[in-house]
Amino acid sequence: MTRLLNRVRVLPTHALGIVGGALAWCLLWGEFSVLNILGGLLLGAAIYVMFPAPPLSREVTLRPGSALVFFAHFAKDLVAGSIEVARFALRPSGSPGSSVIAVQLRSRSDLFLSFTGILATLIPGSVVVEAQRATGTLFFHAIGVTTKEQIKAQHDSILRQEERLLRAFASREILDSAGYSVRGGGADV
Repeated sequence: MTRLLNRVRVLPTHALGIVGGALAWCLLWGEFSVLNILGGLLLGAAIYVMFPAPPLSREVTLRPGSALVFFAHFAKDLVAGSIEVARFALRPSGSPGSSVIAVQLRSRSDLFLSFTGILATLIPGSVVVEAQRATGTLFFHAIGVTTKEQIKAQHDSILRQEERLLRAFASREILDSAGYSVRGGGADV
């Protein structure tokens, strides 16, 4: 019983994860109603009580301006990737070439390694085929990337995506360890 009470006591340290879970819950149901939001929050809290996890607050913070930049670039990349994959699918010639590209990320955070891989996989045309936690390296299979210039462009694109993700959501410590600083002294939320 004491463990359960301790898990309930530390729920505020999981607020970001619980709110994120509630957001996902509402998206799954297709509407943001009071009942869905409350149900998502309750379900998120119950999951953290039943399945304890380390708090995200140590690694995650929110910088609203950088988050807007991140989401705008991500949306642009989604559209561009979809158009590129559609172009490959509809062209009459054979299948496009592809490459597996190794990208050593600047952050050593498991959380941001995972999210960078997830985000890159969500963009049509690339998928993570391996992640090496010890070295912070992700291996991507990329469609239509065959020349050295295209490989370098894809590599640099993944690093820019990681940088935008870190600037939007990483704690100061993770930003510093990755070699970045908070631009303009932006406030953490």
